[in-house]
Amino acid sequence: MRDSENILLVEDDPEIARILRDHLRHEGYGVTWASSGLESWEDFREGAYQLVLLDLMLPEMDGFTVCKNIRLISDVPLLMMSARIEEESKVRGLGLGADDYITKPFSLTELTARIKSHLNRYRRYQGVEPDSTDRQYNDGLSIDYLNQRAQLHGEHVALTNKEWALLILLASHPGRVFTKAELYEHVWSQPEAGNSSTVTVHVKSLRAKLGDEPHHPRWIQTVWGSGYRFVGEPEE
Repeated sequence: MRDSENILLVEDDPEIARILRDHLRHEGYGVTWASSGLESWEDFREGAYQLVLLDLMLPEMDGFTVCKNIRLISDVPLLMMSARIEEESKVRGLGLGADDYITKPFSLTELTARIKSHLNRYRRYQGVEPDSTDRQYNDGLSIDYLNQRAQLHGEHVALTNKEWALLILLASHPGRVFTKAELYEHVWSQPEAGNSSTVTVHVKSLRAKLGDEPHHPRWIQTVWGSGYRFVGEPEE
């Protein structure tokens, strides 16, 4: 078995999932099966996968949302599969960052060929050296993405796991506005369902620890009626 090539299979139909899982394992891949969108998002955050095979119609969190969340933190190959053949669904999935879209029913031979093609491409990109994971920003903020540490004017900033997750998500996508619902789904691994106040409280705490003033933000800006975005300027 190729220990370094693990596939996250996301499919809510047990019979289809069993067929796909057994076939992929026979092909030599490690396979983790998730039967819901939330379960797959939790599995992805906790595991190490080289490819995601993602159904669209899922309970708890649909495939589009799972794709969006994965793309915020990873460039792993992601193949969507669905019985829906509408062009709109394909365009939306690819627009969210999916690498491929395969319509059910499909042959196992075709699926295997697509998986091998995407994994071969991914292996080539694996050899590219990553940029430095330590980023310096104006006004004394430093973020070490690899070691999960933040410093302000050389002093360590003690953040909770949720505060760190919010900071790294926002800072990894400077200028992008995240709604409270998106932040809650990504950081808490649950649908928002009226829990926007939880995000507000944690952002407020994060700002306080960073010494960031909401009305004169140096790093985290409130976009009224929309959400939050990171506005820190990298040091030159």
